[in-house]
Amino acid sequence: MKRATIYSIAQELDISASTVSRAFSKPELVKESVRERILATAQRLGYEPNRAARGLATGRTGLIGLLIPDITNPFFPPLVRAIEQAAAGAGAEVLLVDSGASGSNEPGLIGRIKAQVDGLIVASPRMATAGLKRAVAGVPTVVVNRAVQGLPTVVCDNSGALREAAEHLYSRGHRKVVLLRGPGAAWAAGRRAQAVRRWAEGRDVELVELGPLEAQFEDGRAAVGELVGSGATAIFAFDDLMACGVIAGLSEHSLRVPADCSVVGCDDVLLARTVTPSLSTVTAPVEELGGRAVEMLSRVVAGETVKDEVVTGTLTLRGTTGDAPRS
Repeated sequence: MKRATIYSIAQELDISASTVSRAFSKPELVKESVRERILATAQRLGYEPNRAARGLATGRTGLIGLLIPDITNPFFPPLVRAIEQAAAGAGAEVLLVDSGASGSNEPGLIGRIKAQVDGLIVASPRMATAGLKRAVAGVPTVVVNRAVQGLPTVVCDNSGALREAAEHLYSRGHRKVVLLRGPGAAWAAGRRAQAVRRWAEGRDVELVELGPLEAQFEDGRAAVGELVGSGATAIFAFDDLMACGVIAGLSEHSLRVPADCSVVGCDDVLLARTVTPSLSTVTAPVEELGGRAVEMLSRVVAGETVKDEVVTGTLTLRGTTGDAPRS
């Protein structure tokens, strides 16, 4: 039987995981009727609330260090918020550090904060594995969105959803597809590219790759100039920010989305829902990703042995995918 978590309780009751967490850590903030439902469901599922929270609740400083690569990338603010909410539910606060998308900055930044915190959450680190392990030595650490042997990790697996997106494009007649790869040092970039490549190998599809590129609007926009006239009818971008740049670049070349070219992003940040047309993308369960990281760190701080965890992305089709244009 799977271990009960705040997420299984939240799913059962159709409420947020942060509400479940507050019901145990700060019950006075939760409506009595809701709290009673949470407690009853927790008892039925065999959830042990103190086990998840005790590490951070009894820590030396009550601080979690959170290292992210780029606060300007719209994927990270919702992740930060999810981690802050989960940490508050465990009686802790978050000390946020932005490395500026530079792996070379990460060891020094970790060194400056690790004596001030009870544990670290390192999100999408760019530094080499050996350097990462040296940097976090001696402090409880959880890594988010990168698999690192020997360190506890929580990752989002988007492979299945990307293959589903690719099959959707194939069913709409697309036979020449572009893959805009993400940053070379980003673990997620390699995983996403691998998923699309493996799909293309099993289909009569020509896959054109460009990159590595930075996860920036301008990189997506500039890449379009290399693709005009190539015959490609669909583009996979590393993330939504890059995909929005692609949409802008296509418009500048008088190409319509999706009539002339379909575009798929990844992450489902707010921008994906506000751009015109709205972006077809892979939705990452960010609240779950952040909450699981805090829960795992709580258990590591408490001296428990933990297993790596995986959350799964899902395909969200919107307005940027359609039929391949007729020749």
